[in-house]
Amino acid sequence: MDLKKIMAELEAKNPAQPLYLQAAKEVLETIADFVNEHPKYDKYAIVERILEPERIVKFKVTWVDDKGQIQVNRGYRVQHNMAIGPYKGGLRFHKSVTEDTMKFLAFEQTFKNSLTTLPMGGGKGGSDFDPTGKSDGEVMRFCQSFMTELQKYIGPETDVPAGDIGVGGREIGFMYGQYKRLRGEHVGVLTGKGLEWGGSLIRPEATGFGAVYFLEGMLAEKKDQLKGKRVTLSGFGNVAWGAALKLEELGAKVVAISGPDGYILDEDGITGEKIAYMDELNQTRNNVVAPFAQKYPSAKFFPGKKVWEAKADIAIPCAIQNELDEQDAKLLIQNGVKYVVETSNMGCTAEAVTALQKAKVAFAPGKAANAGGVATSGLEMSQNSMKLAWSREEVDEKLNAIMNSIHANCVKYGKEKDGYINYVKGANIAGFIKVAEAMIAQGIAY
Repeated sequence: MDLKKIMAELEAKNPAQPLYLQAAKEVLETIADFVNEHPKYDKYAIVERILEPERIVKFKVTWVDDKGQIQVNRGYRVQHNMAIGPYKGGLRFHKSVTEDTMKFLAFEQTFKNSLTTLPMGGGKGGSDFDPTGKSDGEVMRFCQSFMTELQKYIGPETDVPAGDIGVGGREIGFMYGQYKRLRGEHVGVLTGKGLEWGGSLIRPEATGFGAVYFLEGMLAEKKDQLKGKRVTLSGFGNVAWGAALKLEELGAKVVAISGPDGYILDEDGITGEKIAYMDELNQTRNNVVAPFAQKYPSAKFFPGKKVWEAKADIAIPCAIQNELDEQDAKLLIQNGVKYVVETSNMGCTAEAVTALQKAKVAFAPGKAANAGGVATSGLEMSQNSMKLAWSREEVDEKLNAIMNSIHANCVKYGKEKDGYINYVKGANIAGFIKVAEAMIAQGIAY
């Protein structure tokens, strides 16, 4: 495998797509030695094939707002690889959505889904539509128009989308209703559904729960424990909320959370009703955390500042890609952070990851740490296929087991000679192996 040659060709084929190139480079750099030790991967051109999405669907979405004006947005679905199962990955409604965003997320999703051990390929989709500030009627009309086109390309054994940023239970409901209306069938074509019509217990909390279970594995590997640790979280959506719930349950202390307007520091700890208020803020979709300080006297609001300046033992980015840069990483190191659990998708820049690894901070990449969300989506698919529903305890137990398995595989392939666990390398190699072996077994199909 000639890394320089492959990257040069990739850059030439994908101009102006920095996120996809960043994700591809990270994976290629960490699997290069492993691939070169196993010539069969070169023989079957696995790297070249796995870099190229199997299908990219791009479409126009027209809808009518409450003023009667026609609006136009773009919709996407990137079906990256289905070697080990139907395409699986979320739908993101956010103004930042581009083809580049969707390609990088679908590429990452392929390895993440492989790590779960569940039969799911990788895909991702969404639109540059922003639901913030829109009425329920506007969101419904957009979702119906979006699904009218998307339904041509998805199905329970083909492609099973889920939610992501900007797509929660409301949006999933509207899209599922339109799919059912057009196709005349009640099937598990979307995950993140309501409990009354095919959803799974703990799905909203699952990404945060899974990240904390992965963190427990990291701590155990270093003969450390979670109880009593100070934790900072970025974001206050479902992911951060789920993580806060599980951290409190296991004895850690969340001292800071953040949003795009700044961060909240609460030395008393964000526990109990404060975590419930996080969820309330998320549901109102105002996208700000400032009200937290108005409601709780112990909380201090730092407008326009990043949460990483708060002192902590553990940092968990839960917001969006590249939210934690090199300067942030250096600040974390300076403040004594020992563990960074990337729970947003590619939440840390490449330079930040390098700085953390150089300082021997235990760093978990998103494709491993945040796999709990898609793992529970996979469990929802299983329940739909069997026409049954598991209890909360059953789902949580299965999720915990999956995250423990992911952690073990990361350690297996990521432990270096000095004992440091390179979780990025471990996750990429473990994810690559399963997909690569499936592609070889199935011949030159994709």
